[in-house]
Amino acid sequence: MSKTAQATPTEIVHQISAADAAEMARIGRQLASAADRIDDAEWVAAARSAWEELPSAYRRRISSFRRSAGPAGALVLRGLPVDEHDLLDTPTVAGSVQRTTTMPAALLVMTACGLGDPAAFLAEKSGALVQDVVPVPGQEQFQGNAGSVNLMMHNENAFHEHRPDFVMLLCLRPDHEGVAGLSSASIREALPLLSDRVRECLLQPEFSTQPPPSFGSEDGRVSRHAVLTGTPDDPDIQVDFAATIGLTLAAREALTELSDALASVARTVRMRAGDLAIVDNRVCLHGRTAFRPRYDGRDRWVQRTFAVADLRRSRSYRTDDGYVLVR
Repeated sequence: MSKTAQATPTEIVHQISAADAAEMARIGRQLASAADRIDDAEWVAAARSAWEELPSAYRRRISSFRRSAGPAGALVLRGLPVDEHDLLDTPTVAGSVQRTTTMPAALLVMTACGLGDPAAFLAEKSGALVQDVVPVPGQEQFQGNAGSVNLMMHNENAFHEHRPDFVMLLCLRPDHEGVAGLSSASIREALPLLSDRVRECLLQPEFSTQPPPSFGSEDGRVSRHAVLTGTPDDPDIQVDFAATIGLTLAAREALTELSDALASVARTVRMRAGDLAIVDNRVCLHGRTAFRPRYDGRDRWVQRTFAVADLRRSRSYRTDDGYVLVR
């Protein structure tokens, strides 16, 4: 990538028209009233049908992103119909999820159907398809969705063989000061900044990523993987800078250079109510800037849904061909 291209990064924020937002609200409310539980297969099937009714401009944008996430690997759609006045207090408990159908949840699951299929992990947030990302008292320093310090750049579930292809984050309520931002960084933009030596090292299985305790590990063994895989000139990336280690000196040095390169191309978008961020988890890392929670019912509230482009790849991990990976 040229220095000029880096100086003028690709715009990732796109405004949804008021007319399209109103139509999305109508369809979302109708879908939300069709059942009581998000995680029922019948409701997900209804969401797949409802996806086809969403405004064509929105569907084209999502379909285009699914085919190619572009150099940035991330997209923010601004202006989805989220009304903060309709919301309950922001949850404050660990493991909070959205089980009952709501209009924002309907928007997330419909969009997941446009990207492929929604998916979840039983060990994470009890396998809910729509999960709350909220600050939890006592977990401010936690490197995860319950914390409020800077969240280090990572691929979602970087340790997992069937990690999500797409991560969707819908902001229902921003933090009080409006400073919390979604940070994203694409290997497509960082790759030209890496030396040939580091690129070659990152292609070798000289790295390990530790799963969180909820997922456990296989007999305590270290699972080795490469950070970059696939086509060398347009690779996928698998790393979590809070959990991935290099198993050799060269690998550790390569991680440092990679981190610096990603930091130099990173973008940060301060999320507003109604912002839907979509990250291509195969080529783009994401994180979050710090904010100060007050635990007064009006703290930052984001809802998260994962999507996979090919659900069948994880068939042996799912019971009854459902949407939840049990391991």
